[in-house]
Amino acid sequence: MHRRHFIKAVPLAGMAGAVKTGHFLQAEQMPAGSPAIQADREYWVQLLTRIAEPVLQSLSAGRLRQQMPLEVAPGYNKPVEKVTYLEAFGRTMAGIAPWLELGADGTAEGKIRARFIEYALKGTAQAVKPGGPDQMNFTGQFDGQPLVDGAFLAHAFIRAPGQLWKPLPDTVKQQVVAGFKSLRSIRPGYNNWLLFAAIIEAALLLFGEEWDGMRVDYAVKKHQEWYKGDGMYGDGAEFHFDYYNGFVIQPMLTDILKVLSDTRKVPLKDYEQAITRMQRYGEIQERQISPEGTFPVVGRSMTYRNAVFQPLVQLALHEQLPSSLTAGQVRAALTAVMKRIYETAGTFDKKGWLQLGFCGHQPEMADVYTSTGSLYLCTTGFLALGLPEHHAFWTAAPEEWTAQKAWSGKAVKKDHAL
Repeated sequence: MHRRHFIKAVPLAGMAGAVKTGHFLQAEQMPAGSPAIQADREYWVQLLTRIAEPVLQSLSAGRLRQQMPLEVAPGYNKPVEKVTYLEAFGRTMAGIAPWLELGADGTAEGKIRARFIEYALKGTAQAVKPGGPDQMNFTGQFDGQPLVDGAFLAHAFIRAPGQLWKPLPDTVKQQVVAGFKSLRSIRPGYNNWLLFAAIIEAALLLFGEEWDGMRVDYAVKKHQEWYKGDGMYGDGAEFHFDYYNGFVIQPMLTDILKVLSDTRKVPLKDYEQAITRMQRYGEIQERQISPEGTFPVVGRSMTYRNAVFQPLVQLALHEQLPSSLTAGQVRAALTAVMKRIYETAGTFDKKGWLQLGFCGHQPEMADVYTSTGSLYLCTTGFLALGLPEHHAFWTAAPEEWTAQKAWSGKAVKKDHAL
């Protein structure tokens, strides 16, 4: 298994313009480096920056509260103004981080990254500025939700320490650390929420700060107990047929274990075991993508859209795709999914903000904890942009994914449990 020295992630490029509509990628065996292949990365960059720019540009200028709409689900049950802004910021950062970690350069894309890195650094300062117009709530005074989105922000710093953490002024770093530590007052639920508490502590460990090893150890051990087999964990003691293995559990658990193994707090074999399980889950995810680029809409939080596939795209980012999957088929399948979701009318409002829904504007699909800020977890479906443009993930010829081959009568290798 090929492993990178550390977790890398990609930032969002900043284009608020419309993403061009295109046909789903088919296995046409185009030569590597052809314009049709290069268009995949361009499409991902344009789409990610279209999603992220309203959030990060507004926040960098101290105008997120002024400009972000506050759409909430029917029956919404949270103090929206106390939680939704950190949701939007933390989740956007978690997805854009690997791309931004590539840094700025003289290319057109590199210049866009430079702009978004500036947005991210200024936005972080605004989020923790005492008395500032966009100061965010890092307490449990009103609701426990800030623990969730503080965790996504911590995950962003783990994914892109070089571009998102190290350049911050010391004062801002101290304010972020204080915010993270204040989240310890929130008691996590006995489910995937344990990982939110743990990844914040893992980030503090990475920063060289005082950290609570008990919170991390407890979360890791409980998830090992909750492993149900064949690459899937329960969300707590029970198994839920939803996508929380994708939204939270597998990406956070593996990255926590990577930090712990790198700092020799746990044996490397613990991390390797988690990766093996995620590889099996990635195989299952790829097989769920239909020939048309759709996948089953099941379980809660479907308004997080393509964040469903965070484990699969994180495996690609860290060059850990299982041998059963090729870069060309994974890229083609994920691009097809993005086109099905984001080229549907109503996904964005007239000012470019995401609207509640899965494929278009469908507020009735949103769970009672969902607001505008919640939707930006979708950015975690773009993690592979953290791979440079010359990487095989982007240059490999597109291939038919498993369902395309199976439903057209072509040879497909048999599937089996882990």
